[in-house]
Amino acid sequence: MFHLKVGDLAPDFVGLDQSGEKISLQDFKGKKLIMFFYPKDNTPGCTAEACNLSENFDELIEKGFSVLGVSMDSVERHKKFADKYAFPYPLLADTEREVLNLYGVWGLKKFMGREYDGIHRTTFIISEEGIIENIILKVKTKHHTTQILELYA
Repeated sequence: MFHLKVGDLAPDFVGLDQSGEKISLQDFKGKKLIMFFYPKDNTPGCTAEACNLSENFDELIEKGFSVLGVSMDSVERHKKFADKYAFPYPLLADTEREVLNLYGVWGLKKFMGREYDGIHRTTFIISEEGIIENIILKVKTKHHTTQILELYA
């Protein structure tokens, strides 16, 4: 599963956001990118994480960050999710798991004694030059912004 590490060049990708617009890693060149992978739109943990980043978006922008959410949900599901919570950042629809596989966040999970394949909640912080600066594996969904900003204090 997980193969990328801090210092690696972030894999480039092209996909569609919640508006059906093409989006790629190149769109964020010159900015620090918080790229957060999450399992599913409109679930409690994912909503808490996405809303926490949204509520603190102005502070993140002030500190030079851009934000991009990624899950397997469709463009349509992302649109409903983004509209419902008025997210100020794009959500990438990775229905074919191309980006998930590039970043190594798709794999075997265990929950309540059950094993299944799914998305491992992970955040990559990518430098202005496209290098992975930080990887957060133990995401605190309700306090994710604080968790990120503490790395840059």
